[in-house]
Amino acid sequence: MASCVLACAFVTLGCSGSDAFISSEADGRIARVVDGDTVDIEFVVDGRSVTDRVRLIGIDTPETKKPDTPIECFGPEASARTEQLLPAGTEVRVVLDREERDDYGRVLAYVYRVDDDVFVNRQLLAEGMARILSIRPNISMATDLQAAEAEARRALRGLWGACPLG
Repeated sequence: MASCVLACAFVTLGCSGSDAFISSEADGRIARVVDGDTVDIEFVVDGRSVTDRVRLIGIDTPETKKPDTPIECFGPEASARTEQLLPAGTEVRVVLDREERDDYGRVLAYVYRVDDDVFVNRQLLAEGMARILSIRPNISMATDLQAAEAEARRALRGLWGACPLG
């Protein structure tokens, strides 16, 4: 049963009733950074390695890979910073909020580096690499994330000093 809980919380392995396991957490390893706010994470479930796409909750980095959309101001820098924070192989703790997945099937999560407990979602906001994106019901960390963005705005860090407001 415990292995099914982990499998349901983070990967699609045929378990049913995953809503019962929301607010779970698990450890994994970064497989690759997709862009500034999306990563692929490898989890070990029942002795098997399974990779799932994870969207960082509460933040939105400028687009770099959205089809039919131009690269946005500070997008490459945000993606590069996420790659610096989460190079392939980095051990992470993934924490869900209330809603497990988005409409694209990505896991929605807060991501913490295991070695130093850096809260990556917040770090990207604090450095001006992202804007706040609060979508209910996943707002348990919204106050903390909003404070990080506000400080970056005041200090004109990252995109706040480099990009036209719009």
